[in-house]
Formats: sequence, structure tokens, C-alpha cells
Amino acid sequence: MTISCISNQNIVYYPFSQYHFRILNSFKGNLKGTMMVSSLPPYSSAFFRAVLLALSVLWLLPEMAFAKHAAITRHYKFDIKMQNVTRLCQTKNIVTINGQFPGPRIIAREGDRLVVKVVNHVQYNVSLHWHGVRQLRSGWADGPAYVTQCPIQTGQSYVYNFTVTGQRGTLFWHAHISWLRVTVYGPIVILPKRHASYPFPQPFREVPIIFGEWWKADTETIISQALQTGGAPNISDAYTINGLPGPSYNCSAKDIFKLKVKPGKTYLLRLINAALNDELFFSIANHTLTVVEADAIYVKPFKTQIALISPGQTTNVLLRAKSKVPSTTFAMSARPYATGPAAFDNTTTTGILEYEKSSSASNSTIKKLPLLKAALPKFNDSTFAMKFNKKIRSLASAKFPANVPKKVDRRFFFTVGLGTLPCPQNQACQGPNNTKLAASVNNVSFVQPNIALLQAHFFNKAKGVFTSDFPANPLIKFNYTGTPPRNIMVKNDTKVVVLPFNTSVELVMQDTSIIGAESHPLHLHGFNFFMVGQGIGNFNPNNDPAKFNLVDPAERNTVGVPSGGWVAIRFLADNPGVWFMHCHLEVHTSWGLKMAWVVNDGKGRKQKLPPPPSDLPKC
Repeated sequence: MTISCISNQNIVYYPFSQYHFRILNSFKGNLKGTMMVSSLPPYSSAFFRAVLLALSVLWLLPEMAFAKHAAITRHYKFDIKMQNVTRLCQTKNIVTINGQFPGPRIIAREGDRLVVKVVNHVQYNVSLHWHGVRQLRSGWADGPAYVTQCPIQTGQSYVYNFTVTGQRGTLFWHAHISWLRVTVYGPIVILPKRHASYPFPQPFREVPIIFGEWWKADTETIISQALQTGGAPNISDAYTINGLPGPSYNCSAKDIFKLKVKPGKTYLLRLINAALNDELFFSIANHTLTVVEADAIYVKPFKTQIALISPGQTTNVLLRAKSKVPSTTFAMSARPYATGPAAFDNTTTTGILEYEKSSSASNSTIKKLPLLKAALPKFNDSTFAMKFNKKIRSLASAKFPANVPKKVDRRFFFTVGLGTLPCPQNQACQGPNNTKLAASVNNVSFVQPNIALLQAHFFNKAKGVFTSDFPANPLIKFNYTGTPPRNIMVKNDTKVVVLPFNTSVELVMQDTSIIGAESHPLHLHGFNFFMVGQGIGNFNPNNDPAKFNLVDPAERNTVGVPSGGWVAIRFLADNPGVWFMHCHLEVHTSWGLKMAWVVNDGKGRKQKLPPPPSDLPKC
């Protein structure tokens, strides 16, 4: 069955249970079935209830026929367009999807096929990435510019076509070229298959909460100037919750995200960090959060007052409202976790949690309630960060197993961190000792090719585009977290690692102290991986592997390499294609902290990457 979606609205949602009717009501998105509908009237409560009643009748009629065909195709239309948006008393023309900021939510069920037509109406070349979606045998739809596709040029379009296989939970989509994802992002909500339940209590309502960053200036100009001068780019002016900075910033008293809750009810908050350059602490004053999912993988539930979420990561938490209406409102606050040597935006974005009054309360008794502030760690609290990440563990149950590779075919050791490049002749540069700041993996600073790596690989035209000799270990060994070597220059190149299909990989990523130790959230496209170990200092290959958790490690798509430490991951290379791996601090990606894995086709028909679609953008 095919269902089309009105893309300029927030949600398209096709659940069947009474619980999901409530979720639908909370999203209040437009619906449209196989009949094409150009618009619907604004929702009043009576109108929306009538629509739901009518749709429920329609849904029940084909229930028998539907049972054998639960997966459906959902169509979205994304128009990339400029839009004036005012924040901090300043109006700015930004890149958006369908004029929305943040962009429209995508809703699907596990097993559904998504078909998203993207039309580019702006001056920039654009590509979109569906962050965390496995893209099994659909690498042409992954989205990173010049890795799996050439970007969509002005006036052109591309249809992203992929199936959500074996995944359920919260992910997100964003632009994947230059710094355009600063305003081009939105949630992906993947529901369990029909009649499947969550492995935790059913919440009364689900609420996406997406964190972002806001610059008053044009971010494309900012990063262009920084790359030219070799210095660090200007920091952001604010953080945002669902696009709103909140009352802690000047001229932002009305731009506040407010969450109204009913006493005694449980809410599922779908947290997404879409910020460009900062990991974030998040807390709700005087409330406890229960973490139940990370990166669209169910985890062993644990309670916490504070959540840490890195750029590229998603975390689902349960919030149980107090049983009685309190005489205060509560701050929902996020501020950065920062460990590096560079300046950062040390501000706090705040939303407000408020309790709904009973209908019997008189308007005359309503008054402005005091706001209780949230307590957050110090900006550089690495001890909290390490402890929080260690609490995240897979369910490892019969229904949701942790299929950790026990046998390892290939082992890799990657250093990740900063470095420098020579300053061009007749130019003054702003990096250390008149150099340009750079970043690298195993001292290789990735150079973006002129055509997509996946096309070069698929058509056997890699010559002149990339080489397959990416170093499996650092070429020069040193005390990675101690005194840096004298020569901190990196090498520019376009290198990849080539893996046979179904190779089991163990990768240790080691932070370095070059220029300064720093936490790096590394994102791997095309795969989930298991975080089997982490530690502070230099990785010890003789002692540390014995401490690896191979029973219930966290399964993720983005992991923080600890500041001055290391993290070990394992994954199975069962997805043919070219898969990007990069730091999700956008400034580090711009400086070259990125590389790619090429996974060759297997022998079976379902182990091969199909040919590209006919509308694949050209460079």
C-alpha cells in the first residue's frame, strides 16, 4: 500500500492503536491517503476528533487485508527554499525544508519504505543524510556530498528511496554538505511494527526535542573565511530547543519552547542533538529522566537527573510528571560539554515545563508561576561524561539481542585529533605559528573528491579519485595523550579502507593531545556498531581488550571518543557500498577529520549494491 504525505506539515502518522491515536493527536499533523489532498483546514479539537473517528472507521475495514502487508511506502516532498526567520531580534534568510525551521518530521514504521523527493530552489548545492538509517543495499540514498552522491544543484531534484529495516526509535535527517545542516534538519520517528509494543511502559504522549545552534551571521561565510585564514570559526550566538533559544538570551523572552504536561502522566521525550559543534548536557529542574533508548536502539533503563548527548546522537527518555500540580514551572535546559582548547558558546538554552491546570480552575486564579532552574554539570565535567556513557547498555534480550562480533577479522587503530597544515605562500594564517588548523585520522586529513566515491567505486573508476591504502595504524607512534611530537603537520589525501563483505571489524579510536585533547563524537554511516570498551589515557593492546564488554555493550551509530582517552568498537561489514566516518563536530569535519570504508559486494544476490537510480545527481 502506498501513502502520500503532505510535506509542508509536521507529521504524517498511520498508527492503529488507541495509544497511537493519542500520539497522533499530540503531533497534530496532516494526513492524506491515496487520494491527493492539497490542503486541510486548521485543526480545532472537534474537527480533529471527527477526522480521527472517520479514519479509524476506514482503517478498520481493510484490517484483514492489511494484516499480511503491514509495511507501506510513505512519500514526502521536500522543497529546499530560503525563509526569513527572526531570532534574537534579528531577521535572517536561512535555508529550510518547506519553509520550516526546524524541518518537517518524518514518521515511519519498522519495515516501511520511504520515498523523499527533494527539489533544490536555493543558490547552494545541497544533499540530505538520513542519520542512523542503515541503508541496507541503498547506499545511493545515504546522502553525504561527494561520498555517496554528487550534491543536488540549484533547480535540480533527487528522490531518496530506502527501506527502514530492523530499526525502530528516534533518528534524524540533516543536510550533509558544508555547514548547511545548521538550519536544515528534522526528526525521524520510527515506530515499532504494528501490534508490537515498546519494551517499557507506554507513554501518554511522545515529544521530539531537537537541539540546535544559532548564528546571527551567515554560517557559510563563517566557515569559508575560517578555512581561508586557517583559524577557528566564530562560535554560535545561541543554542535552541526546537528552534527556539529561550529566555536566557537577550531579546528572546517570547521564543521559548513550552511543554505542557498532565499530572501523573508519563511522556516519552525524543532527544536529538542537531547542534553543529557542541555536545550538550540536558536536564529538567526537579525531575528524573529514565533513559530507554540511544541511537534508535533500546537500552537497559536507568534513571538520571542529567543526560549527555553529542552531535549526531539521539536519546529517548521517559519523564513521569508529578502526581499533583506544583506551584512552579520548571526549566528544561541544555548547555555545552566542552573539553577542547578552543573558544565555545558557553550559554544555556531553556524551555519551560508547565503543568496543566484542571478545567475547574478559574481564569482569575491563574498567575505567573516562578521558574525553578535546572542544575547542570560544569562545562568540562569529563568524569560525568564517562560515567553516563558507561551506563548505556544494550537490552541483550531474546527479542532484542546484542549481536556483538565475537571473532575479529580485521583490527584497526586510529588516532583522531587536531594538527596543522602549512600556510600558503604570501599569506598570513591564524593557526599556531602561522599555520592553518587541520584535523585528521591517523594523520591523514581527508580531501573531498570532485566526484562521489561511491560512483568511482561502483564503476571501477577509482584512479585519480581515491586510493585504498588508508593506514590501519598510525605511521608514527608517540605518547598520544602525553607531550605532543614537535612535528604536528598532517597530510592531505583521499584514502579509504577496503573490506570484503561480512568482515568483522574491531576499531580502536584514540584521542591525541596535539594542540589539545578533546572529545570527538565519531559517526559511522551505514552501520550500527558496539562500543565494547573505553578508557582514559593511551589504549593498551595487551591489557585493555580483556576488559571489553562483549555481552551487552551499547549499540550506536555515533560515539564520543573521550577527551584524552580511547574507545573501542566492533561492527560487521555486511552492507556493500562506500560509508563515511567522521567527527560530528562540523568544524572538525571541515578541517579533515573524516575517512571512508569501502565494503565490496558479497557473492549472493542480496549481498550486492544495485546500480544507481537514473536521477542520481551529476557533479
